[in-house]
Amino acid sequence: MARVHNFSAGPSALPEPVLREIADEMLEYPGAGMSVLEMSHRSAAYSDIIQDAEATLRRLLGIPDTYRVLFLQGGATLQFAGIPMNLMRTGRAGYLVTGLFSRLAAEEARRYGEVEVLASSEATGHDRIPDLAPVSERCAAGDLDYVYICQNNTIYGTQFHELPRTGAVPLVADVSSCLLMEPIDVARYGLLYAGAQKNAGVAGATVVIVREDLIGDAPTCPLTPSYMSYRRQADAHSMMNTPNTFGIYACGKVFRWVEREGGIAALERRNREKAAILYGLLDASHVFIPHAQPASRSIANVTFRCATPELDEAFIAGARERGIEGVRAHRSTGGMRASIYNAVTLDAVRALADWMEEFEDAHPEAACR
Repeated sequence: MARVHNFSAGPSALPEPVLREIADEMLEYPGAGMSVLEMSHRSAAYSDIIQDAEATLRRLLGIPDTYRVLFLQGGATLQFAGIPMNLMRTGRAGYLVTGLFSRLAAEEARRYGEVEVLASSEATGHDRIPDLAPVSERCAAGDLDYVYICQNNTIYGTQFHELPRTGAVPLVADVSSCLLMEPIDVARYGLLYAGAQKNAGVAGATVVIVREDLIGDAPTCPLTPSYMSYRRQADAHSMMNTPNTFGIYACGKVFRWVEREGGIAALERRNREKAAILYGLLDASHVFIPHAQPASRSIANVTFRCATPELDEAFIAGARERGIEGVRAHRSTGGMRASIYNAVTLDAVRALADWMEEFEDAHPEAACR
């Protein structure tokens, strides 16, 4: 069976050269006489792997020396608790609720202190990034431990194209679905983190990049498990226990691939070209309805639907027949979603665009506007 065009939101497409490298090394990692899956995390060979992964990520993102890089487990979801456990030092933080995952993060943080919702897009069905001016005004008071955003909203297809101005208040961002897709200024954040399974690697590995001065000597919450302490993880170089060795290895392969492709700026140009193809079709369509407002559209996740659920199902079924997988949207929204992460090729996007045009031509009666 030929490989399909994979538009899944996560776990998602991996670069084919990375998959081939991993396959070539599966039985024997060069010079080790064994697979990475069998290798001790304390071995010299694995030490080289994890150090190279961190060094490559630092080069790609321009991470300052004043930030620590942690490779943790538990996915992005575990950091919903880890962040307030470590950073909510006076007991109050601000959250911007722009979709499901930022809402879940805020709900989890309420277990450890007071959460203020500084802005929300719930009233408009999370179709936009809300006005950020009130965030700056609220941060001026200086009594928030941090401000939290989900920078790209995978389910709704919206993205922060400018960051809230938080002054001296640290900005914390979940960048799971936009990491490595466009350049970011790490120094604008106090902490940013990502589940790797969208753009950075495979499920099970989580990258946390945190400013050194935000890592306390002990967790904020007295009952914080030792494993959840950023200080202890940093001091142990992400090896308090056996880490996700294979996941970190896969991340390192992806980071190296990004470098070979010309770095993040080169991938950004490609990503914007992919997004422009799909949004151009949606804006001209009489069948498809885009979800996100133009000023807030994501370059990672393109969300849309037809006038009826029946047409949605027909589109998804037809896509599968053409080797296009993963376009069914999240169960909470219905419709379609094309996740066009770094590893999704321009050819894959053109194949999806061709099917969208074919579907539209076949349904002249289905005008939605």
